[in-house]
Amino acid sequence: MNTNTDNGADAGAPQPSALVFPGMQPTAFSEVAKFMLVNPYARELYAIADEVLGYRLADRYQQTEGDYSLYGQISFVVNCLALARWAADRLDVTPAFVTGPSFGARAAAVHCGVLEFPDAVRMTARLATVMDEYFEREHPALVTQSIARVPQEKVELLRRELDERGEWSDVSCVVDHDFTMLTVHESVLDWLQRRIRSLGGMSMYTMKPPMHSYLFGGLRDRVDAEVFDGLTWSEPRLPVVADQDGRVVTTGEGVRGMLLDGFVRTVRWPAVVETLSRAGVGRLYVSGQDGLFTRVACTTRAFEVVPMTPRSAMRPAPRRMPVAAAAA
Repeated sequence: MNTNTDNGADAGAPQPSALVFPGMQPTAFSEVAKFMLVNPYARELYAIADEVLGYRLADRYQQTEGDYSLYGQISFVVNCLALARWAADRLDVTPAFVTGPSFGARAAAVHCGVLEFPDAVRMTARLATVMDEYFEREHPALVTQSIARVPQEKVELLRRELDERGEWSDVSCVVDHDFTMLTVHESVLDWLQRRIRSLGGMSMYTMKPPMHSYLFGGLRDRVDAEVFDGLTWSEPRLPVVADQDGRVVTTGEGVRGMLLDGFVRTVRWPAVVETLSRAGVGRLYVSGQDGLFTRVACTTRAFEVVPMTPRSAMRPAPRRMPVAAAAA
């Protein structure tokens, strides 16, 4: 756990905390159904989402296959925001900062007050459609490969070897010193995965469509003009730590720019960790299911990590002893 007290804060004061909205991971409807249908915070948000969309979101999510379906994406945002509201009321979570790596930045923009929840639902639905159309037309052969247990210098070796083969690559995400996501043409995947194993690493999941590359400037421009232009961007109630470089964003336009940058800039999670550590943050509350950013060593070495998942939110609250009994 981080114990940094060199930031000028009172050494006796409690350390500030930060709220993290995780990047999206595949989640089966059965894993979150009880939370969606029973938790009062989730029920309230799903009712609003249903009204915005004009259909029952939970039904579409249950009936649609695919790890990253439109309905799964919207539901992930809704569940993460419901968990944050539950934590604020039931656990008295009052963070000093909010952040959201990759997909999580959308929920972060709502929680800090920059976007209204109905606008975030519309935005997420529209983004799913625009991104599918863009990648099918512009970059149908690109994928993003997750690489574990390979240090950054060896990732650069892989990239030089790809370059020598006449193949393009781009670093889409740096999760930790030995966990990287590399975007490449699908045709080199077999070679790349064999080479990763030869370096002692592991090829994790392969994402299609890909993410976070300077090559996707056309997508950034289209989202800016067709999706973001009609939304209201308010000033944030909480400072937001950008996932690209760890900068602290304190304006609505700044958050809009951060979300747009997410299409074309590398996510660098260690930079977020460094910013929060320098601010004296000691605890991270993770609002949603996360098997990546808040599980890697650079995070767990720096902070106490408190996961908040649909399953944990549905556990019965511990019974409090009467004052007289407790004093006996």
